[in-house]
Amino acid sequence: MELFSIHLASILRALQQFELTPWKAVGLLGSVMFTSRWFVQLYYTRKLKRVVMPLAFWWLSVCGSVLLLAYFIIGKNDSVGIISNFFPAFVSVYNLVVHLRHRKNSITGDATV
Repeated sequence: MELFSIHLASILRALQQFELTPWKAVGLLGSVMFTSRWFVQLYYTRKLKRVVMPLAFWWLSVCGSVLLLAYFIIGKNDSVGIISNFFPAFVSVYNLVVHLRHRKNSITGDATV
């Protein structure tokens, strides 16, 4: 119990000393966008009564990842944050490209990829 109270006191001290810098705002916005994609996915899955990955999911993933990468590269210089956000950004961009290519081919009637 004493260990818990020490950690709680440390957390409360850190919250009292919190300072919102422009780069922290970028990081927080990226985190909110990246997290909100799951609420979008949940909404569409419940609405359509099947598992769906809507286009908005991928746009939120790309935007959130780019903001988080900017924060970790420029604002924080944190290699763990950079590595953990690079792969999701890459996958999200890839999925958007595949979706846009498929949509273009559907409109033009071109069966080649």
